[in-house]
Amino acid sequence: MIYLLNEKEEPEEPVIEIKEENEKEEKLLKVDIKGAINKPGLYEVTSESRVMDVINKAGGLTNNADTEIINLSKKVKDEMVILIYTKEEVQKLKEKEEEPLECPKINDACASENVLEPLIEEEKQNKDNNLKEPDTKISINTASTEDLQTLTGIGEAKAKAIIDYRDKNGKFASIEDLKNVDGIGEALFEKIKDSITI
Repeated sequence: MIYLLNEKEEPEEPVIEIKEENEKEEKLLKVDIKGAINKPGLYEVTSESRVMDVINKAGGLTNNADTEIINLSKKVKDEMVILIYTKEEVQKLKEKEEEPLECPKINDACASENVLEPLIEEEKQNKDNNLKEPDTKISINTASTEDLQTLTGIGEAKAKAIIDYRDKNGKFASIEDLKNVDGIGEALFEKIKDSITI
């Protein structure tokens, strides 16, 4: 009877070994977290960990931390760098107008490469609207030769031809009438049509 019990227990051992192998498959990763964090440093986490798990392991965020551009749900990877920005740093990144607003490459925890763009989309739209407010179109009915020469492809001769046509035939009824002027063909009209008005 004792031997029979031992024989029944033996098939259970490989099942236990399989579970141990599955546990070994969950590798430990080393992640570097720095910035507005209470305990910055190198941490060992599992492959199933998320950025938020690492933040918690590092003592949580400081009072001045801003995670607006950080993907807290992003899965960690080995040798990952997580940089938590302060509120001031995020504001400075938003204010950079001369460069594409991208998350610095050293930060693997950003939501995406261009995560800052949505944050300043409204500011950009307002800026674009302000630029478009002044009507910079040249009126072909009232422009001087100097004004007309500011148009692409319009030199002194063509500018004078436009004014001569206008003097002889009266005001242009539409911008398309400009094609009736000698020397202004379809190709040139296509280049300047967005810059002119009647």
